[in-house]
Amino acid sequence: MANGGGEDARERLLGVLLDKVAQDLYPSSTMLDVIEKLLEPDEIDAYAAILCEKIADEMYPSTSMINRLVALTG
Repeated sequence: MANGGGEDARERLLGVLLDKVAQDLYPSSTMLDVIEKLLEPDEIDAYAAILCEKIADEMYPSTSMINRLVALTG
């Protein structure tokens, strides 16, 4: 597979997973782990926005999701 094809597959998979996380009430930690492995630096803001929305929507947000967001902010 050519490098460009691998990048296209990475982008498609990342897009699908980000959509699922945005839609799922409680996204799996496995999906979040995979997303974090696939992220390029310029994609972090979009992922962080999804996590922020999830945290804002919950009365008692997941501490692991908060910790993931803190880790993203470096």
